[in-house]
Amino acid sequence: MATDLLVLGIESSCDETGVALVRTQGAGTPRLCAHALHSQVAMHEAYGGVVPELASRDHIRRVLPLARQVLAEAGQTLAEVDVVAYTRGPGLAGALLVGAGVACALGAALERPVLGVHHLEGHLLSPFLGADPPRFPFVALLVSGGHTQLMQVAGVGRYELLGETVDDAAGEAFDKSAKLLGLGYPGGPALARLAEQGDAAAFKLPRPLLRSQTLDFSFAGLKTAVLVQAKKLGSELEARRADLAASTEAAIVEVLVAKSLAALRRTGLDRLVVAGGVGANRVLRRRLDAACARAGVRVHYPELQLCTDNGAMIALAAAMRLAAGVQSANRAYAFDVKPRWPLAALNESA
Repeated sequence: MATDLLVLGIESSCDETGVALVRTQGAGTPRLCAHALHSQVAMHEAYGGVVPELASRDHIRRVLPLARQVLAEAGQTLAEVDVVAYTRGPGLAGALLVGAGVACALGAALERPVLGVHHLEGHLLSPFLGADPPRFPFVALLVSGGHTQLMQVAGVGRYELLGETVDDAAGEAFDKSAKLLGLGYPGGPALARLAEQGDAAAFKLPRPLLRSQTLDFSFAGLKTAVLVQAKKLGSELEARRADLAASTEAAIVEVLVAKSLAALRRTGLDRLVVAGGVGANRVLRRRLDAACARAGVRVHYPELQLCTDNGAMIALAAAMRLAAGVQSANRAYAFDVKPRWPLAALNESA
């Protein structure tokens, strides 16, 4: 396949519909031409969380208008697209099927190859679209609403799992703690905003597995501790919410920073990539920047607009997999999705 490609990426794994165009040119880093994103936050807010059936139906309404918007912004036509990429998994089965179905239908209509992409690989590679792209090898901290993992990354498609959460992910800890504090949906950003007004040392909350010899994470106990503390405060909770929010954020961030540095020491690598929605947290970025500077480690983040789920990371991952020769796009337009799909499985099979 040619090295100069225009890749259309479609993301529909959960509650955001993303479409983007990425262009590859020779051996250089792929370039983002345009992207558009629709968030379903307002729709799901009334339910306090994502309703899968509503999410799937909204993806159906949004994906083609977003594709037309992206093509117009990039000054391209659908006929100029060389490859259509979509999120194959993990995620909500119904939501994934929408993106996969649209992508394969477009591929068949255009007689263009299609490629199913791993959602977490998209997050992991997303910093390559930034102003300061990383170089292989590196340690990756994947931290989002549903996943918290540390990976050793030798190259595209070469991932070794170092540690992961044994229960709640960091994003879940943010969201569930926010709910306990009476904050709105999505809870993580709301808790972070409230924490800016609080004292992070006000409450002594646990740092689960912080002293363990593994690189695994556990945040369920922290959520329970927040619940206990909120009940203790009783009528005083409203006045102390900012302090409890700041203490909760500090506990999560301390664990993420400590485990990331431990992974760097264990692997002997001096480069860290942080990706996923929680990677946009300002306290996490500040603490990681300071800790990595002291350790002589370079740290790379996606652009803030690319921290959440988006089509750009899907198009990018497809482009980089094709350029590295680890996967081929195909013209077989039958498709499946993988709601559960370990990232390390990419080492074994595409």
